Amino acid sequence: MMLPISLYGDPVLRKKCKKVETSFLKIQKIINKMFMTMYQANGIGLAAPQVGLSIQLFIVDISLLTERESSFKEIFINPKIRKAHIDLWKYKEGCLSIPKIIENVVRPKKIEIEYYNEHWEKCKETLHGIEARVVQHEYDHLNGKLFIDYLPSFKRNLIKKNL
Repeated sequence: MMLPISLYGDPVLRKKCKKVETSFLKIQKIINKMFMTMYQANGIGLAAPQVGLSIQLFIVDISLLTERESSFKEIFINPKIRKAHIDLWKYKEGCLSIPKIIENVVRPKKIEIEYYNEHWEKCKETLHGIEARVVQHEYDHLNGKLFIDYLPSFKRNLIKKNL
């Protein structure tokens, strides 16, 4: 069953999310529904606030990107970016919560992140390139930040008029 995707203007997209407790029993069910929703929408990442849940959870599967030689599919629970390297790069981003808007966003090319996977195992990874970008985009959702917040104000205002 697909979950409804929260669209720009929904207050849940601007809230700082709460940590997921290990006692949260429905986590696997939510993860499965999030993957189904993301695949139906042809997305490569989906954060819990985008489906109306203000919890620190997001999923990523970049296998839809045709230029990829390998896949990167992961579940991130209570993530924390520990380090964002200073090497930046610009790349076009879009968002399932802001349909039909694609803009260049500058982000660090490399990050170090800690998180729990769906088995509540603590993970640490260093991510580069597109993996780092998608994770940063979804991570921002957990802090009430959207990719359009990185744009110059004049461009943000133009976009807001179209939403």
